Amino acid sequence: MKVCVAGAAGAFGMKHLDAISNIEGIEVLSVVGVESAKITTFAQERGIPHAYTSLDEALAQPELDAVILATPTQLHASQAIACMKAGKHVMVEIPMADNIEDSREVVRVQQETGMVAMAGHTRRFNPSHQWIHDKIQAGELKIQQMDVQTYFFRRTNTNAKGEPRSWTDHLLWHHACHTVDLFQYQTGERANKLQALQGPMHPELGIAMDMSIGMKVPSGAICTLSLSFNNEGPFGTFFRYICDKGTYIARYDDLVDGHENPIDLSGVAVSNNGIELQDREFFSAILEGREPNASVAQALGAMESLHKLEQLLDA
Repeated sequence: MKVCVAGAAGAFGMKHLDAISNIEGIEVLSVVGVESAKITTFAQERGIPHAYTSLDEALAQPELDAVILATPTQLHASQAIACMKAGKHVMVEIPMADNIEDSREVVRVQQETGMVAMAGHTRRFNPSHQWIHDKIQAGELKIQQMDVQTYFFRRTNTNAKGEPRSWTDHLLWHHACHTVDLFQYQTGERANKLQALQGPMHPELGIAMDMSIGMKVPSGAICTLSLSFNNEGPFGTFFRYICDKGTYIARYDDLVDGHENPIDLSGVAVSNNGIELQDREFFSAILEGREPNASVAQALGAMESLHKLEQLLDA
């Protein structure tokens, strides 16, 4: 299978390239970047045959099967739609759009074209969260509360590598998207009660730097989510699952109990890398002609909840 990675030289694009290198039968045919000299050099250093500054040029490659979009949020919906209309399967990093109208259009085009279209909800695939999901599905655990902290220090417009960013990130439509989807995925329910607060807007970036979100599903489980771009200290997202039988803390691909005792995750998946597992699901769904876990249709539920949260914030 031949794949293009758009935004390959960015923080997440490189994570996908590293993940793909561990998956047999997948060839990175091309990469797409903004600066011609930079992306050409990048491709040469990695032994990738083609480099483009235009996604349309990459999509014109007849031998190309699929595209991974690790591009700015504001481009996700239009680029995902362009890929599907060009007859290419697509995995778009989250969020698949930054508004509900575009999210619904992405799902509509997927249904129209029949292409495999997946949103990059990595948390569904991290072994730590998979272990919890398996226990819930087996009836061994029931979530009482998810307490989640998403913390960064980004008072300037930089990416995860600390490099200047050409687009503005967003606590709600990007970072909250991970947890909103995961909470609804783990409980198997759509949140029917929502609340949201946000702090002052950044004078230059025009975005809220702090946010608090609460959710509840019909069965009674709640989620408390705190987000900040003002936090000094370790950054990332940390999940505390408070369950009827035990408490568990997930830090990306690692899991401990409430007393910090490690949970053995061996045997949960073929890899301990959530990005690799996410990519494996995408390629497997294409080869098997099926809907992937975290398809854009499945991810639409999170986008609907984000839309309602945005309405609460606007009010």
